[in-house]
Amino acid sequence: MCRWLAYSGTPVLLDTILYKPEHSLIDQSLHSRLGVETTNGDGFGIGWYASELDTPAVYRDIGPAWNNRNLREIADHVRSPHFFAHIRASTGTAVQQTNCHPFRHGRWMWMHNGSIADFHLIRRDLAVAVDAELFPGIEGSTDSETMFYLALTFGLEEDPPGAVARMAGFVEATGRRHGVEFPLQMTIAVTDGERMWAFRYSTQGASRSLYYSTEVETLRALHPDLTFLREVSDETRLIVSEPLGDLPGAWNEVPESSYGIVQPGVDELLPFTPQPV
Repeated sequence: MCRWLAYSGTPVLLDTILYKPEHSLIDQSLHSRLGVETTNGDGFGIGWYASELDTPAVYRDIGPAWNNRNLREIADHVRSPHFFAHIRASTGTAVQQTNCHPFRHGRWMWMHNGSIADFHLIRRDLAVAVDAELFPGIEGSTDSETMFYLALTFGLEEDPPGAVARMAGFVEATGRRHGVEFPLQMTIAVTDGERMWAFRYSTQGASRSLYYSTEVETLRALHPDLTFLREVSDETRLIVSEPLGDLPGAWNEVPESSYGIVQPGVDELLPFTPQPV
């Protein structure tokens, strides 16, 4: 399994979120508290948006995040209002750059924690369902990237929640045809650089951990002395696999079988149910 974070809000140096928190994603790469594995060292990736570009930049490597000098250099110099970061613990597929998250298609980025159970048994059936025009974009061998391209096939660019629901329904139906009792385990983040969607779901109803940050206005009232909270906008938001620290009132668990939308204005938290294709 893996750990990830998604940030949206006031432009900040990546270092502010990746390295500085007490239980940062870099710390989690060695000392995860809520993940299946304590160590997440099978590669990492970051993706970020710059306002003058149509597509996000993505940097991925197969080594562990905790001692990567290039990641340290980038984090000290790149500022963005919207970025993803992911540390990988492989569930069986190869440790290679094309298997590191986040994955990108046009303006869209995608990252995942979890797995498709017995992926090797149903991989072919899933792959052939990917739209023929999209299929050449699949570079790696992970279930996560296959899920992304299935969601694109099922309309991600027009209807992200519906497309992810159809992807989940298709994976579950395919798995059950092959005798897989609990086919799907997922926490997913997906973004187009303007809005961000995060999903928490598993067939078994025991999904991996996922949290979202409390509204900044509320946190300022709770912790008036924290400089960081005075420097970011009211719409700044983080979604994380596990909390970045123990600040009271800062983190809220995403409910089982639900998804959230981080967007200009009012964010939303809604129930999630897989849909048949």
